[in-house]
Amino acid sequence: MSDHAIEVRGLTKRYGRRTAVEELSFDVPRGTVVGLLGPNGAGKSTTLRALVGLITPTGGDSVIDGAPFSALDNPASHVGVHMDGFGFELGITARRHLEISRLAAGAPRGRVDEVLQEVGLAADADRRVKTFSTGMAQRLGLATALVGSPRTLILDEPANGLDPDGIRWLRRFLRSFAERGGTVLVASHQLAELEQFVDEVVVIKRRALFAGRLHDLVTDDGDSLESQYFDLVGKAAA
Repeated sequence: MSDHAIEVRGLTKRYGRRTAVEELSFDVPRGTVVGLLGPNGAGKSTTLRALVGLITPTGGDSVIDGAPFSALDNPASHVGVHMDGFGFELGITARRHLEISRLAAGAPRGRVDEVLQEVGLAADADRRVKTFSTGMAQRLGLATALVGSPRTLILDEPANGLDPDGIRWLRRFLRSFAERGGTVLVASHQLAELEQFVDEVVVIKRRALFAGRLHDLVTDDGDSLESQYFDLVGKAAA
């Protein structure tokens, strides 16, 4: 098995005359948390959607555990996904939503209670989803991603709507997930927060502007991830 949970090679996606991503390549090593960064319209969501088979690339490819998403045997055991557009049936309870997800993933019956506990929603399991705050919905989305006990998580702006305690909880949870051998690819605009817990970063603006270890981008001379990010993006726009 490769040392990389995710590999993206020359990924290109065009919509008519518009190019969303072009010749994008990067790796996500196993056991790490990797931040996917870029301005709006840079191709982050396109990249994530291509990874999990929601769109077909114009060129290049991407693999998870060495295979395209469509070729994975029991994909929910390989990768858990939470991103914009993955909505909920608002009239059902959180528990019912997760039961449906559990059945689709082929997970054992007790897994629902486990993930509710993991994300801090055990006390709200029987509330209807339509009563959830944005932060609670984010936790439910993460629980859905976890229900198949995947080795890799792909998350798009998972901290949106979380209060400061929730953001700290998410940071610790994702760090712990990686320390237990899991892998996380997380797209986010919260640069200062990401800097506290990611191992590597991938900065894109259609192409990769930087892909590597955080410490290779943010050195010890006082630079921050935010300053280095804006420097990279600014040079790409010049």
